[in-house]
Amino acid sequence: MERAPERTTAQTKAETEGEGERDAGVVAGGGSGSDDGGGEGASRASRGRRWRLWVRRGALAAVLLVLVPVLVAEAALRVNYLGDPAEGTRTRGKDALWLGHAWVDGRKTDADVRALGRRLQNTGVRDLYVHAGPLEHDGTLPASAYARARWFVAAVHREAPKLRVQAWLGDVLASESPDGMRLERAATRAAVVRSTREVLAAGFEGAHFDLEPLHSGDGDYLALLDALRAVTRARHAQLSVAAHQIDPVPGFHSFWGTTTGHPKWWSQRFFGEVARRVDQIAVMSYDTMQPLQSTYGGYVAQQTSLALEVTPASTDLLMGLPFYRENRFGHWAHAETVAAAVRGVRLGLSRTDADRANFGVAAYVDFAATETDWRSYQRGWVR
Repeated sequence: MERAPERTTAQTKAETEGEGERDAGVVAGGGSGSDDGGGEGASRASRGRRWRLWVRRGALAAVLLVLVPVLVAEAALRVNYLGDPAEGTRTRGKDALWLGHAWVDGRKTDADVRALGRRLQNTGVRDLYVHAGPLEHDGTLPASAYARARWFVAAVHREAPKLRVQAWLGDVLASESPDGMRLERAATRAAVVRSTREVLAAGFEGAHFDLEPLHSGDGDYLALLDALRAVTRARHAQLSVAAHQIDPVPGFHSFWGTTTGHPKWWSQRFFGEVARRVDQIAVMSYDTMQPLQSTYGGYVAQQTSLALEVTPASTDLLMGLPFYRENRFGHWAHAETVAAAVRGVRLGLSRTDADRANFGVAAYVDFAATETDWRSYQRGWVR
């Protein structure tokens, strides 16, 4: 049974003073009017105390309604991080690395490419997603945005012939604000397709799309992917996408969208629909709001399993690794580490499809990576 809160010193003093005034009134007046007034005052005070008590109880109940499910979920993620990954859950040689814009705008040199080649020796990295955009909101892309693309692709092939270079194209969608790309416009989608033809003609061996925030169930996005797939297949090029995380519980994107205006997650079904339309799908498994390495790793393990369940065996599934440091709401550097992510990936792979061949990790991003990030990748995933 819940105890009533103890009275404060101020409340006790106020009640004592009130009793003294009522006693004085009785002695001075000797009539019943003073007694009636005191009774009404006491009744009002009693109702006020009961009302405050119910307010406190209601506030406590509201906090518990939010806090208890969160604590249960965090405990489940911690448990999901326990255990040992299966033997053989290491790189399949199909990993990827996101690269910044400096590689194609003239800031990088042959010496930089040689250093990149050395960095990627004896790793599992096969694909480079080099930033060649962003796309304009109408879907167009000026050639000046990737002026040194042909040089970069040739230099990479010279230093590391097995690497494949894809154009990383992105933009902000007008899904949560009036500004941005509008995929519902057929002309915009057609322009994106033309831009893709142009980057492939410039020497890129694939096109990698990162359009955000992309809401689950977006049929216009699926239509765009269908049109892009026809172009990339005709040129024997890759079509890849950066994907949102999957609902940790069914329908969570709807709840989160209703309460915050930003759905963030995709349904597992929509993720599968996207995965069936592309050659590669890379889950952005960072910016997860997790406070601890253990819960972050457990979350990545869960995301890996959910993605494996709906990704065709013919599609390369890549899980993102956070090669960057930030401290803000949604991402804590002490929690979202490469070591925790890699272990989570291996656990999810072990539990769901340990022998999946078309599987890897994708590191985000080259210009923010530290030696610690690279060592954690090498020790946890490559060796």
